[in-house]
Amino acid sequence: MKFKEELISDKNLKNINNSNAKELTDEIRNFLIENVMKNGGHLASNLGVVELTIALHKVFDFPNDKIIFDVGHQCYVHKILTGRADKFNTLRKLNGLSGFPKVEESNFDCFNTGHASTSISAALGIAKARDINKENFEVIAFIGDGALSGGMAFEALNDAGASKTKLIVVLNDNEMSINQNVGGLSSHLSMLRLGKKYISAKSHLHRFLDKMGGFGNKITKLIKFTKDLIKFAAIEVPLFEELGMTYIGIIDGHNIDELTEAFIKAKNTPGPVLVHTFTHKGKGYRPAEDNPDVYHGVSPKSDNNIDSSGNQGTSYTNIFGKYMQNKAGENDKLVAITAAMGKGCGLDGFSQKYPERFFDVGIAEQHATTFSAGLATRGLIPVFAVYSTFFQRSYDQILHDVCLQNLHVVFAIDRAGVVGEDGETHQGIFDLSYLTHIPNIKILAPSCENEFIHMLDYAIDECNGPVAVRYPKSYAPKREYREPFSCNPELVYNTGDDIVILSVGRMLECSVEASKLLNRSNFGVKVYNVRCIKPFNKERALNISAKTRMIVTIEDNVITGGAGQYITSVLENISHCIVINLGFDDCFVCQGTQEQLFERYNLTADKIVLRIKEEFGK
Repeated sequence: MKFKEELISDKNLKNINNSNAKELTDEIRNFLIENVMKNGGHLASNLGVVELTIALHKVFDFPNDKIIFDVGHQCYVHKILTGRADKFNTLRKLNGLSGFPKVEESNFDCFNTGHASTSISAALGIAKARDINKENFEVIAFIGDGALSGGMAFEALNDAGASKTKLIVVLNDNEMSINQNVGGLSSHLSMLRLGKKYISAKSHLHRFLDKMGGFGNKITKLIKFTKDLIKFAAIEVPLFEELGMTYIGIIDGHNIDELTEAFIKAKNTPGPVLVHTFTHKGKGYRPAEDNPDVYHGVSPKSDNNIDSSGNQGTSYTNIFGKYMQNKAGENDKLVAITAAMGKGCGLDGFSQKYPERFFDVGIAEQHATTFSAGLATRGLIPVFAVYSTFFQRSYDQILHDVCLQNLHVVFAIDRAGVVGEDGETHQGIFDLSYLTHIPNIKILAPSCENEFIHMLDYAIDECNGPVAVRYPKSYAPKREYREPFSCNPELVYNTGDDIVILSVGRMLECSVEASKLLNRSNFGVKVYNVRCIKPFNKERALNISAKTRMIVTIEDNVITGGAGQYITSVLENISHCIVINLGFDDCFVCQGTQEQLFERYNLTADKIVLRIKEEFGK
């Protein structure tokens, strides 16, 4: 379907209102459904902000005015309205349109985003710089109620309110992040929504009672002392006013006329302003409206749920979720923690079966980590399930609150390594680099389904201190696994001592394939499955390296500070052999399928073989 570009001409957008918007809003929603269902991406969140984004473009002058989308998964309509509709067939593909705001993609995107709760801080910085430079433009932070639960958003609101800098925060309240929102702020917003309904109901009631004369006045006086009015008095002043923001709300996020009026008012109000809008996630597409969490992010229609080897399998995430349910039945000390990613991390079944032992703390990875530390001090076994890219937000808490005290917290690090189409902001290729240098922590990486289950048993039942188990966004290979879990490297392939390959986690299949190719060229190769990255047994390492001519480490992490550099730092007296550390270069890995990314960054079997032969030829 080709988008009608004439619908989004500057003249049409500036003159649009509720009565003449239907053709454009329908066109945008149909365009989104067709393209996102085909290419994958964030659907429900974008369907919910169509009118809201149109109203922003009607009132503000982009790109002169600046808008920062929090997370950025709701920026598709903005991209359509800024001349990028013709590129939507490339959405989230290699070298294609990003699923998030990208400065290098368009001058209508002024700040790269991808993680939650950052927009207000960035917007305040831009607004401060504007004032210092004596420039004249508006700055808008567009944030959802889910992202607002993150601590960084509160820090920014506090600073913005105190600074009195002109800034507009648009709070898109749809009662959802990826899953249902939790926490005190969510409850506060619910009270504000109810407060709006209460105001309307109270107004109608007063008009009715006024018509009743003296008797109506007596009833009115009585109502003033009721519990409902007391409750309303408690919520009449929103939290945002207390922080120093001018509050405008609640505005119907699907009514362009109401939104336009609110944005004009915000534009003309000095100091920081928060416009509270209420929208329906998935609006206009019934399946997404009924199941907004399922349609938050969708996979391409062509995704046939097979792994790169062509074999059907079970994802590591699903294996983890099923394991946690079974393990909780055996061990009543086991508890699960998530930072608003319960379903994404496979814990939705656990949360239903053991609700009293499941803790969703909202988008707050720092809090989740230290909260887990507190649970561990009282004899519970906390398992914090988190995506690798979000786990890095809690670095200080990992180091200071868990590892320094050597507490038994299990970090289940999902989406480790490349994740694919979400691009630079979501690739989980840094966790080994920021974990290996922290004392006390054990780091494990499974290469198959059976090993993963044994590894989780070891982490929960046998470890006494912090332990991280990292696993990819992929299907777990079915591999014969005979021995009980051991932290020692497992020899899985052996044709000689010319080359020793130390393979980390998911890279085992690729490493074995490369070894078979090398063997055809008369190289003797040993492949070890490095199940435990840290600690890496020094004596064992010296035995492995004693007779070889070359050591090759292969991992799905950046090379700098990663497993390979850590392991080879443990080795001594290895001047007799060549050492190659293979992984992702010192860069941010772009979007594309996982297979395309491994190919681009030279981590396929044939390219590994070429690199090894080049080193031997030097």
